[in-house]
Parts: sequence; C-alpha cells; structure tokens
Amino acid sequence: MANPAIDIKLHLIENYKFEIDFGEFGQMVTDEHEPVGHGEGPGPSQLLATAVANCLAASLMFAIRKFKGDPGQVWARVSGDPERVDGRWRITNLAVELHLGQPAASIDKLERVLEQFEDFCVVTQSVRSGIDVAVTVLDSDGQVLNT
Repeated sequence: MANPAIDIKLHLIENYKFEIDFGEFGQMVTDEHEPVGHGEGPGPSQLLATAVANCLAASLMFAIRKFKGDPGQVWARVSGDPERVDGRWRITNLAVELHLGQPAASIDKLERVLEQFEDFCVVTQSVRSGIDVAVTVLDSDGQVLNT
C-alpha cells in the first residue's frame, strides 16, 4: 500500500505565523518561538518531533496488530534539544518513548515486533540520516522492552 502524495498548503498570517491547510483534515496554526515569532502555535521543530513519534507509535501498533495482538492504550513522549552545528541551530537527536497499554507478557510475538517495527516507520527512517533517533518501548508495567 503506497502512501498518498503530500499536498499541504501554508499561508502566512503575519510575522512568522502560518495557517497550514491539510485539505480534508482541516487547518492548524504554527508559529516560531520568541524572539523571532510569538509562539502562538507549535513550531516546525515540534511538528518534526511529533511526526517522528506519531509514525513510530503507529508502526508499533500496526506490527502488534499484524499478529492479532492488542497494544492497549498507547501513548508516546518525544524530546530533543536543538544544538548549534556550524553556527546554525539543528535538531541532532530525538528521544522517543513509546508506552504500551498492556503488559509485555500479554502481547504475542512481541520480540519479533520489536525487532522490525522501526524499519517500517517512513518518517523516522527518512530523517535518521541527519537526526539520531533513540527509541525506547515500555509496557504498561514500566518494563523497558528494547535496548
């Protein structure tokens, strides 16, 4: 199954604030943080981090469900610190925590899932050549399932 073509429109509202039009999925406002913008919406760096975490969570859920498993109420946290590289701000690393809503023992073929789910995340694999992405998966008991 191929991913649909990407067609998103951005319209400048003022200063560094944009309305992003996702077509049938609606609009949202983004803005750069102070001192450049006014922080009236998430910034591009936050959207990038969100895209990585969202894609990884969806890929993990897909891999579990492929084996008829129930991931439970999945949630994720992503963090990263921009760094100066050659005098310019860059996102060099992101840390993603994926939390399953079930104990590990209740998910069939979990070891196999953990070995392969990251490879199917389009966004993460697309940015990994420039951004180190560390992924940690935890079950509902807080047990780290991958290292």
